[in-house]
Amino acid sequence: MFFTIAKILSWFTEPSFILVALIFGWLVLSALRLRRLGMVLAWIGAAGLLAASFLPIDTWVLAPLENRFPAVHDMPDPIDGIIVLGGAIDPRLTAAHGMTALNNAAERITAFVALARRYPKAKLVFTGGSGSLGGGPREADAAERLLGELGLDTARVQFERESRDTYENAIFSKRLAMPEPGERWILVTSASHMPRAVGIFRRAGWPVLPWPVGYKSGVSHIGGPALALENLDTAAHEWAGLVTYRLSGRTDALFPAP
Repeated sequence: MFFTIAKILSWFTEPSFILVALIFGWLVLSALRLRRLGMVLAWIGAAGLLAASFLPIDTWVLAPLENRFPAVHDMPDPIDGIIVLGGAIDPRLTAAHGMTALNNAAERITAFVALARRYPKAKLVFTGGSGSLGGGPREADAAERLLGELGLDTARVQFERESRDTYENAIFSKRLAMPEPGERWILVTSASHMPRAVGIFRRAGWPVLPWPVGYKSGVSHIGGPALALENLDTAAHEWAGLVTYRLSGRTDALFPAP
């Protein structure tokens, strides 16, 4: 139930959706003879859309998330395991076209492969099922094929295929990997997602070493309005997730820190 409610709410709480809804809301309000109110909301939506598209608002809200856990280049030896969270592959597009469809979180995969080669004795876990309501193709299935194509021995990798969100990533992967007390496990996920992910893993009793990747902030915005809105939606999703997961007791802190 938590997953379903959170999934539905996430669609309607994205800033891009809210701003566009304000612009077109004047049609509904005009039909209700509230044209003046509708015009006010439309102007607010238009101004917000322009500001979000051309001001570095996305960087302002992404940077605190991405910089919460510093970028890492070296880890203490030994490393006992490496776990990567799903989210880099679109399993539906992959199934539809018969080839792997990566998204803007592809660095999760490349970092995982690089780390697997750097630590050849480490245990490996890929976690990700279907995040769609009603189910669908599982990301771990597509990941198994892709990792093999990239030259990684998939016999080394344990594939967790049932999780639908980050909380289930942690719970199901721990059950699968059975990490021993004192083991050092690297966690690979997007930098903006790392605070929530670390908080969830800690709450699950699995301390991890963060390896953040896929940074979107820190440079002048050159991706255009579409990318700015996409980044803003990502940041809003993570901030809302931090609050929701803390209120539901799924993380160990509101804003987990190193």
